[in-house]
Amino acid sequence: MRNVILFIRRYSTFISFLVLQFIALSFLFRYNKYHRVTFLGMANEITGRFNTQYDKIDDYFHLREENARVHKMNDSLLNLLRSDFIIPDTSKILVRDTISYDTTGRIRKYYWREAKVVANSTVNEKNYIQISRGANQGIKDNMPVVSSEGSPVGIVANVSANFSQVMSLLHVQRTTSVMMKKSRNTGRLEWDGKNPHFLTLRRIPKSDSVAIGDTVLTSNFQQVNFPPGLIVGTVQEISTEKSTGDYILKIKPAVNFQNIQQVFVIENLFYDEQTRLDKDTRKKVEESDKKNN
Repeated sequence: MRNVILFIRRYSTFISFLVLQFIALSFLFRYNKYHRVTFLGMANEITGRFNTQYDKIDDYFHLREENARVHKMNDSLLNLLRSDFIIPDTSKILVRDTISYDTTGRIRKYYWREAKVVANSTVNEKNYIQISRGANQGIKDNMPVVSSEGSPVGIVANVSANFSQVMSLLHVQRTTSVMMKKSRNTGRLEWDGKNPHFLTLRRIPKSDSVAIGDTVLTSNFQQVNFPPGLIVGTVQEISTEKSTGDYILKIKPAVNFQNIQQVFVIENLFYDEQTRLDKDTRKKVEESDKKNN
């Protein structure tokens, strides 16, 4: 207490000046309209800037929680897309099985599951992405994986109990059937193992009127992998393959593979039926050919 009294006595003149200055300013801003408006404007500016910085800091510390919330909301919305359902032919008989129906009678074909990227590579010729869902969460081999914006990322190549390994589109052994949005001509998308920012699209006929900026989508003919109509990327460069005369297109993918954090795994509920039918058909044709020969 003694030190406080000594401090006040020592700086009494300065403290008196501050008190009187405060009183003078309060009279000035209270009874002078111009100065009051100016002061309030400055105060609002200062508090506004302070609140803006505080809000940025607060957003930063809650960013992970917000991303998870938005991603989960996207998961729910993506499972309501029209393309996730098919309408059964009920002209003769309606057979209901274990596949989910909605209130309009449409059969669900695709189911989307959100997942987090826990490991990723883009510098190798054969790149893989590891995600935080596995067999315990219903993930199986050959399920397509897309970004949080719904663009192709890769295909599940292997699963453990709680994690999955995804073969990225940035893999020299991975090819994907895609189509041009305008013409619907299909081609083969691949990666040359060099630049992770670009993919290569081949087998687009020269008759197609391709232009820089054209959109590339997943193909309708790739029924056991990616759902059709997903945005793959845009055309950045156009050249011609000498041996065939077809276009060679450099595609900028819609996904930034070097910064991918959240993904969706898409389950085709008809995958087993489709693949089984394909195998049985091939086997049946081969057996028929053997009998005829």
